[in-house]
Amino acid sequence: MPHFIVEYTDNLKETGQIRELLMKVNTVLRNRSDLFPIGGIRCRATMVEDYVIADDLEDDAFVHATLKIGSGRTNEEKTEVCEAIFKQLSDHFQPLLDTRYLALSFELQEFAGAGTYKLNNIHTRFNRSD
Repeated sequence: MPHFIVEYTDNLKETGQIRELLMKVNTVLRNRSDLFPIGGIRCRATMVEDYVIADDLEDDAFVHATLKIGSGRTNEEKTEVCEAIFKQLSDHFQPLLDTRYLALSFELQEFAGAGTYKLNNIHTRFNRSD
């Protein structure tokens, strides 16, 4: 963890620059390696092809992002990171918000340790002292 997951409508495929967004959020998370081990960061996106938005009369679009993290951070730390991520989202999509109908949303999901299973050897790359 953390996992940053974006769902976006297929009508944003050409203009949404989704990979660039993922890189921007990845940078936010890497810059907080005091909170999130770099080897645990996952940023990914899923394009949604089947959807109905509002009254289905316009070429409406949506982007919904979720940050999933394990427990252990303070409310202040979570707020700071979430505000930084939402700023990246808002800034990234502002040109589209200026030219088309677009709903943008973001949520934080925090998991307790129970019920979460992980196996990850990527961390060893960042823990070496060579």
